[in-house]
Order: sequence, then structure tokens, then C-alpha cells
Amino acid sequence: MSGSKTDRLEEGMIALLLAAMTILTFVQCILRYIFNTGFPWALEATGYMFGWLIFLGISYGVKKGSHIGVDVLVKKLPVPGQRVIGILVVLLCLAYAGLVLYGSIRYVGTMRILGVTAEDIPIPRWVLLLAIPIGLILLVGRLLESAWLVLSGKLTGMRLADEAREAIDQFTVPEEEPKGGAIR
Repeated sequence: MSGSKTDRLEEGMIALLLAAMTILTFVQCILRYIFNTGFPWALEATGYMFGWLIFLGISYGVKKGSHIGVDVLVKKLPVPGQRVIGILVVLLCLAYAGLVLYGSIRYVGTMRILGVTAEDIPIPRWVLLLAIPIGLILLVGRLLESAWLVLSGKLTGMRLADEAREAIDQFTVPEEEPKGGAIR
């Protein structure tokens, strides 16, 4: 799951989806409010692109440690305790992801059997909904990678965003060295 090519592919897909959504929404606003026209499929397309963005972003967020978690008590434990809690958290996340993955595969399969198409886009809905199982499969892979990193001692738990540190850093002004060089 890891590797710079995989990271670049994920980042590229996420950036492409975000750019496409932004451009489509901007063009749709211009068409609608200036020219009193527009694309009837734009809102639905943006919704599906957003779904893909979310489900690709979930696993990427695990990889980069950008999900929010409350770990103030866990950080007070000794390292072995942190690792036990880390494995427990990963196992719970895997159970949840597995349950949702199972449901999404059944749902996409049902849409495929029924032959339902999107409302405004002439594409089978099951193709557009593949974002859910694909994103969850990527998430399971990232969670397994996290479990391996904890078991091998490279991490004590899942990577999480440290919003408190980021907020402190945002409002802390770094001290400047005196002009003419530092006196030592």
C-alpha cells in the first residue's frame, strides 16, 4: 500500500476530483446565473465526484495521519500500553470497515442486478457507486499497514492529526535572531 507512486496516484486522483468539481460548479454557476442555462447533469456529477473524493480520501487520511482522534489518555500510558490500545483501535476500525465493505459490495451488486442508471448521467449507477467498496478496500489496506507498523514497533498507535499542536503552532510567532548574526 505504501510507496511514492501510490501516494502520487492517490494525491493526483484526489486533486483531479477536487479540481473537476470546482471547475464544473464554477461553470454551472456562470451558465445558470448569467446565461440562464446549464448542464442538467452537473449537480449529480458533482455529487458522485464528491463521493469518490471522500472514499479515496478516507484511506489517504489514514496514511498521512490527518484523521482526528482523542488520544490524550492513551499518550499518558507507557509505550506497551499505547501499542495495545493502538492494536485494539486498528482492530475496531477493521471490523467497522469490513462491515461497511460487506454492505457496500452487496449494495453495488444489487444496483448492478437491477440495472439502475444514474438519474441525469447515462451511466449504470453501480459503476458510479464503486467508489464505496474501492475506497473501503484501500482503507482496509491502510489499516492493515497501521497494524503492522504498531506490531513491528515502528508506531505506538494509529497516526492521528494533532490539532492542538497545529493550533499552538499557528499562533506562536517564532523568535527572530538579532540582525547582524547571533551572539553565541
